[in-house]
Amino acid sequence: MTLFENRLTRKKLIVFTLAMFAFGFALVPIYEKICEVTGVRDFMRPEQVKNTQVDKTRTIKVEFDANTRHLPWDFKPEVTSVNVHPGELTTVVYEVSNKTARDMTGQAIPSYGPSLAAAHFKKLECFCFAKQDFHAGEKRLMPVVFLIDPNLPKDVNTITLSYTFFEMPGGKPAPNTAPPGKLDTQSAALNAVPSATPNLN
Repeated sequence: MTLFENRLTRKKLIVFTLAMFAFGFALVPIYEKICEVTGVRDFMRPEQVKNTQVDKTRTIKVEFDANTRHLPWDFKPEVTSVNVHPGELTTVVYEVSNKTARDMTGQAIPSYGPSLAAAHFKKLECFCFAKQDFHAGEKRLMPVVFLIDPNLPKDVNTITLSYTFFEMPGGKPAPNTAPPGKLDTQSAALNAVPSATPNLN
């Protein structure tokens, strides 16, 4: 390979790397814009949930996944799955730590499997509602409070909730806990919600 070809290949690799880096930053606002236009999911806001009856005749297995993109953080759920009844308030906790020596900001984006479950997965409290600022070496436990809509199709017995944390430009200092969800029922109910029990099966 000639010197000219080496330089050309190097330039292509640099352009490709910069393009992928820019795409990682652009993905969050693109996702937000799609949600805004379609009205399908607005992951930046708590769900407005009315009183629902707990359907104890059904049990849904909810699996939890955690990933990072261009972000050197440790990110994992405290439990990998729980069994819940539709309409039942459940709390799970994710552990997040900034392993670097500098302050960083991240934004978590949720996704669901199967995709149709997104419309039936109601998050009342979630760290994904806002950017999260972490000091160098900071570790934080962040809850997700959710329930499954009893109208979930009968043939869906397992839902996977997957979060991906992306690095973002710095924002306002993050609170010690995730921003509280807003119910149009009594807000005190959240304080009585027990932590989820791991699925031992």
